[in-house]
Amino acid sequence: MPEQRVSGKAWAMVALLFGFMMINFADKVIVGLAGVPIMTDLQLSPRQFGLVGSSFFFLFSISAVVTGFIVDRIRSKWALVGMGLIWALVQFPMLGTISVEALIACRIILGAGEGPAYPVALHATYKWFPDSRRALPGAIISQGASIGVIIVVPILTWIITKYSWHYAFGALGVVGLLWVLAFAVLGQEGKGDAGAASVVSDTERRLPYRSLLLNPTNLASWFSYFGAYFGLALVLSWFTPWLVKALGFSQATAGQLTALPFLVGFVVVICGGWASERMIRRGFTSRVARGVLAGMALIVGGLALLAAPYVPNVATKICLVLLGVALPSIVYPLSPAILAEITPPTQRGAMLGINSAVGTSAGIIAPYLMGSVIEGAASAVEGYSLGFSICGVVTLAGGIIAVLFLRPESQRAHLDALRPVVAEAR
Repeated sequence: MPEQRVSGKAWAMVALLFGFMMINFADKVIVGLAGVPIMTDLQLSPRQFGLVGSSFFFLFSISAVVTGFIVDRIRSKWALVGMGLIWALVQFPMLGTISVEALIACRIILGAGEGPAYPVALHATYKWFPDSRRALPGAIISQGASIGVIIVVPILTWIITKYSWHYAFGALGVVGLLWVLAFAVLGQEGKGDAGAASVVSDTERRLPYRSLLLNPTNLASWFSYFGAYFGLALVLSWFTPWLVKALGFSQATAGQLTALPFLVGFVVVICGGWASERMIRRGFTSRVARGVLAGMALIVGGLALLAAPYVPNVATKICLVLLGVALPSIVYPLSPAILAEITPPTQRGAMLGINSAVGTSAGIIAPYLMGSVIEGAASAVEGYSLGFSICGVVTLAGGIIAVLFLRPESQRAHLDALRPVVAEAR
């Protein structure tokens, strides 16, 4: 497929995987959305609820790494179908009376199923698009998450307030099963790296994982992804409770406002992905169009989070938190695009999985840390303020590292120079 043309089948796959990520993030946000009713029904302290939020990520990263290696050897389609089936089935135990231990167990299983979702979806998509055309489809797929939340939050809020949080989980299970059926029938496998100039044997294309993992660009990608995901993990578990407990909103109003970080994130990522792709076509280096762009978004987001506790106006405080967690989301399509740029296609699934695993490990720390800070603070307001300030420091650090060390062109040249040496050694 010529680089300037992309088939309709490629965009059909993007649409299906967009739906995949819609369900993925609806599954994630449900615990935060129903946080206050869950804490009330199960009589949980902030620290215990933080543990529920963090438990989702206990196997998330491990599963992403393992599945990343697997999808380098099997068809992506069936890996995606298997993950979707796990997501759907694990929601149904929540329909009945459930203990906190069972809730945590279900969230751990769900996290294991969802950990590989984004990197595998990108790996499947990259088989349809050349390098210069990957930013926009990657941005669209990543923002299936935002659109999913925007669409389902009003519906789930209505179910939670009208009926019960139990039924909200069940509704997600039904939707998950419908997607699995649709993708099993309609999903297709790409032909490989679209627009590749030549066909090279797997042996010649592969590099030692030590060289791939320990290079500065890859390490900087980990730090930037971690910095962005720290804020996202807080939003998933604590944004709705923050609105209710610290800012005084009702459950219904807070539920509607929960869509805001994802709505802003959608605009940021789609526009950022389009701008990055356009910059590359106009001759900007990938370092600038991907690395610096992502790093500056993290830096501005970190500064906004640090400023949020010090503004008295509630609306301004919410806006700063929204900017702080939404601007860094541009990292989600740009970081994998950088890694795909420097990684041999035969090792791309594993590297994307590892990148996602390290970045999303922030989800293990952030929700529980926030719960612990709230429980130890003199008031809920002080606890949330300190929690968001910590998030701001982490996000700012990730942005500085990204600006300094995301250098895909020089790193690709270095790794390309290693290939003759590796092939000769073999």
